[in-house]
Amino acid sequence: MMERAESCQKLYTRLRLWEFPDEYVIEPTDGSSASSLKINRADASMKLIDAIPECGSVRVPKIQTIFGVVGMLKLVAGSYLIVITERECVGSYLGHPIFKVMSLRILPCDHSLKTSSPEQKKVESEFAGLLKVAEKTCGLFFSYDTNLTLSAQRLNDLGDESKLLPLWRQAEPRFLWNNYMLEVLIDNKLDPYLLPVVQGSFHNFQAAIGKEIVDITLIARRCTRRNGTRMWRRGADPDGYVANFVETEQIVQMNGFTASFVQVRGSMPFLWEQIVDLTYKPKFEIVKPEEAPRVAERHFLDLRKKYGSVLAIDLVNTTGGEGRLSEKFASAVQPILSDDLRYIHFDFHKICGHVHFERLSILYDQIADFLDKNGYLLLNDKGEKMKEQLGVVRTNCIDCLDRTNVTQSMIGRKMLELQLRRIGVFAAEETISSHTNLDEKYKILWANHGDDVSIQYSGTPALKGDFVRYGKRTVQGILNDFYNALGRYYFNNFSDGTKQDAIDLLQGHYIVSVSRDMTPPSQKGGLEAVAHFPAAFCLVSLGLFFTILSLSQARYDLRHLFFSALWATISIGIAAVVKANGRIFCNRPRLHKPRR
Repeated sequence: MMERAESCQKLYTRLRLWEFPDEYVIEPTDGSSASSLKINRADASMKLIDAIPECGSVRVPKIQTIFGVVGMLKLVAGSYLIVITERECVGSYLGHPIFKVMSLRILPCDHSLKTSSPEQKKVESEFAGLLKVAEKTCGLFFSYDTNLTLSAQRLNDLGDESKLLPLWRQAEPRFLWNNYMLEVLIDNKLDPYLLPVVQGSFHNFQAAIGKEIVDITLIARRCTRRNGTRMWRRGADPDGYVANFVETEQIVQMNGFTASFVQVRGSMPFLWEQIVDLTYKPKFEIVKPEEAPRVAERHFLDLRKKYGSVLAIDLVNTTGGEGRLSEKFASAVQPILSDDLRYIHFDFHKICGHVHFERLSILYDQIADFLDKNGYLLLNDKGEKMKEQLGVVRTNCIDCLDRTNVTQSMIGRKMLELQLRRIGVFAAEETISSHTNLDEKYKILWANHGDDVSIQYSGTPALKGDFVRYGKRTVQGILNDFYNALGRYYFNNFSDGTKQDAIDLLQGHYIVSVSRDMTPPSQKGGLEAVAHFPAAFCLVSLGLFFTILSLSQARYDLRHLFFSALWATISIGIAAVVKANGRIFCNRPRLHKPRR
């Protein structure tokens, strides 16, 4: 009974951080009157204590309120504790408050650096700099009371014994953002401090349907297995884990009923990449094409184990580089197609163009039977399962962002209408668009969801977001797409490399070890000394600007035609030189020894 009682111990919801010169003390202040946690700032050793150490003129602590411990990372000579300093309640998940991390803080336990070698200090400084980048990670959510890593259906299926386990032990490892960072705290058996954190998105709203109120929640859970940034994480790894894999769950609560529908997105499941070289759209490269069928088989076997039947929707173009990837996807998945695995190719750009997204109804007609057969979770007012989801729709484009988000929002809308009819709120032919308030809020819900997922992967909000948000393409939306496309170009080439290193460090994909050759690449002179600055981007942009300026004046003075040709030649020349040696300018990841 003692073991069971301890396993039910609640997480601390409010803590006080005492920063002494030689140690940190984390004191629970939520009324639990539990032991405080002491962390040595020299070796990061941890110990539970019953009283706060005495303060004095020499030991004057800084005191700060914190809201959770994310975990700890060990580098070369020091360890670094990560805590939540600001939070915001953003809604509830099945009746439990959900918080968004608004600010993180890195607390160094690096006093041992004083006795480290100059080389160790240099390397430690390099890695500590990555933690500063990681400190700005966006889209982190948590709950003190429920497991945000699990869908409503998986939560409902948990056995009584599993429900007694600490939240971190119930968690789905794929979606536990701080899984690796919690290991030190787990080893020290500090369950009340082990706060599971998810990266993704969380939005909800309430709207009236007649005299009834409907509560709709949309959650994104980002997989950590192949986490990263847009150009630096493409395709799959040899184990079948894909880049930008996100589980999206739409939850409806009304009249005592709870309905949930899950769909997923993820990069095409074979080995392919795009090497950043300062061109707007680097060439797609298929790596080890002979391995594609095996990798795809591993990927879909994992999906079928977790979700049941799978319908894969491929939205990429049939021509050009995208066409080659689509052909490889189709051929890789062909041998494993069955009643439980279907593949549909739908050329989004060819069929819908840039404005006719209503033509997605053509796609819906092809998948309606799958959605009807595999359904969704439905619980009655007693929490009893009336219906369950037996399969999942997996959608991809190249980035699994813009085309994917438009498509998933369409599928989500259709499923919501089916659910509301099943609950008895909608008549047979009634639709969301017939309820203006519900329709507007629902569009904004999915637009915000798409922006969150996109910002984490590409650095900018989603493209085509105006259609999701307003139901049509707008001039402002097209202009926003242009600005965001330029933003993605900048981030891909000049900042995502460092961000990728920070992600790999946090997720444990790269483990720092003194015994390993981990000396960072030496800084070169000349152009490479400014590798992290957008020098090439500025030069090319300046050249294009003068080209356009000269062209606009050419009708008045033919000399401007000559200057426009000159500036265009200079711009193309710079771009060609840079493309030939992209490493000079591009901000590339520097951690080349993955954990797995």
